[in-house]
Amino acid sequence: MTPFHPALPFSVPVEVQHLLDACPRYTVATDTEGLVELATRDADAEGWHEVAYDIPGKGRIVDAKVCRTRNAVSANYTDPYMRRRDPDCLLIGDDGPTDKKRFTDLYHQNFDDVRQETFDWLKGQELCLFAFYAGDENHGLPALVVAPANAGFFALGLAMLQGITPISKLSADFHPKAVIYVAPTFRYTHFDNKQLVVHNRTDEIHELFSYNLYPGPSAKKGVYGVLIHLGEQEGWVTAHCSTVQVVTPYDNIVTIMHEGASGGGKSEMLEHAHREHDGRLLLGNNLLTEEKVHLELPRSCDLRPVTDDMALCPPELQTDEKKITVVDAENAWFVRVNHIEQYGTAPQLEHLTIHPPTPLLTLNIDAQPGATTLIWEHVMDAPNEPCPNPRVVIPRKCIPDVVDGPVTVDIRSFGVRTPPCTAENPSYGIMGMLQVLPPALAWLWRLVAPRGHGNPSIVDTTGGLASEGVGSYWPFATGRRVDQANLLLSQIQRTTDNMFVLIPNQHIGCWKTGFMSQWISREYLVRRGMTHFRQDQLSPARCSLLGEVPNQMVVEGMAIPPHFLRVEEQPEVGIAAYDEGSEQLYRFFHDELTNFLVEDLSPLGSKIIECCLDRGSVGDYAALLKSGE
Repeated sequence: MTPFHPALPFSVPVEVQHLLDACPRYTVATDTEGLVELATRDADAEGWHEVAYDIPGKGRIVDAKVCRTRNAVSANYTDPYMRRRDPDCLLIGDDGPTDKKRFTDLYHQNFDDVRQETFDWLKGQELCLFAFYAGDENHGLPALVVAPANAGFFALGLAMLQGITPISKLSADFHPKAVIYVAPTFRYTHFDNKQLVVHNRTDEIHELFSYNLYPGPSAKKGVYGVLIHLGEQEGWVTAHCSTVQVVTPYDNIVTIMHEGASGGGKSEMLEHAHREHDGRLLLGNNLLTEEKVHLELPRSCDLRPVTDDMALCPPELQTDEKKITVVDAENAWFVRVNHIEQYGTAPQLEHLTIHPPTPLLTLNIDAQPGATTLIWEHVMDAPNEPCPNPRVVIPRKCIPDVVDGPVTVDIRSFGVRTPPCTAENPSYGIMGMLQVLPPALAWLWRLVAPRGHGNPSIVDTTGGLASEGVGSYWPFATGRRVDQANLLLSQIQRTTDNMFVLIPNQHIGCWKTGFMSQWISREYLVRRGMTHFRQDQLSPARCSLLGEVPNQMVVEGMAIPPHFLRVEEQPEVGIAAYDEGSEQLYRFFHDELTNFLVEDLSPLGSKIIECCLDRGSVGDYAALLKSGE
């Protein structure tokens, strides 16, 4: 650290000191209102600001077009590739322990050289600087961000997502432990137009170099990586989940923590079920017969959102001996709205985004200067191809009934995007509406964390069943997967009073459900209360990886058709197709789990994985790690 800079009341890293001394001009942002102005400060007469750079040998390239609307700052990228997160964009610039690709391995040069080039480029830019706490002030890291001022929308997104601490509230006791440097031109000059984020972990500072302007890999998941690294050093996890307190019509409260890969239904767990125009709920649409099944639910449960995507789980919060306690790691939520295709789909969210108490930030949503940005008007990636990843950043303070502070969880669910499964085209879409898992099996699902079918949030080149990685947060982690596997297992061992369930979305066999399967399962589970199922209420699933199946599901007197619980009973699927889907899951689990059979894995973890490799029964998993112990 260097002595105080004249503009700052605290010491800064020497690299930041040199940038501020050399750059032509810089702004120290103190609130998001100032960043709203900065984002469109240089707009033309029509109200558009182009985030553009002169690239040697390539001319002027426009990264994004930004405008101020009545309800938001709206930014749209010119390159469709930049509208989703590249899952392979993280590299490690240091020599510390990691299972991730190192910068030197991929680019065959020391990152120190590119790091210095980054600083040299920033010295020639007008800069924007602000302070924040990664995570929160009590359980996170003090941090700084240094970005080019002409990318004010990116700085705004980061400040909304992570918070911004006014300089006037900081003192000499504020010691930055993480710094984010933003240099978007390097995507063109050094990295073949690819998104790239480089973590450089030093003894004193966790440096994060963001070489692109999509907030997902850096402003959001990059900071997530900083928190994962912090927890790795201290022995705790930042979970990839949404959390919601659900209040039943009988005034009971059940708290659900919903985990899963991007696209697994985390944000949707915070939404009310989408209703048809007549008020009914469309449970599913049969893709072969076109039959529809509706439910009538006069009153849904009330929702009190707690977290949207990232939850801190430090040990000092764990006051309940057998259930996990979490607190939000974010200051705003990065909400995907691709499923909102027309007015009236999600009235609460639509009203909030049309009439927000403070300006929002939208990405990949068609907007015009001075007009109202509407979240169902998505930009087109190509003619008649709407972008699958439109986003809106909503500050926590704008969310109705949001819960501040830590909450203790009753049910931990895991969401999986599933494809259709039929006799002619078998797939892993064999999960029933609700699968109940013993704790050991719940741990395995968090190790393999399937990315799932038709993921809208990322650039996906696999086209099949792929893993998001341990905890479903592995793409953002910087260390070793076995360390995270051990932390997750230790966490589950301590919290076996939590109920663990698996909930598919998009399809159940040959039925297209979207997220309705998740919403109905939520309504069912919370009306049951916090108690575990009695053993006579469950039966083993035909595929042991899917745990157990409720013998029946009744929501407010309405019975869920049995073939939504047991996919093999669907005549369009049948036993043979189900068993082929089961084989697909087993092959996937075996391929992924063998990566964890290393010397440092805990003995219990090795036993659980061996149980899977031996195709153990649900009872075998339950015996290894019992609920309530």
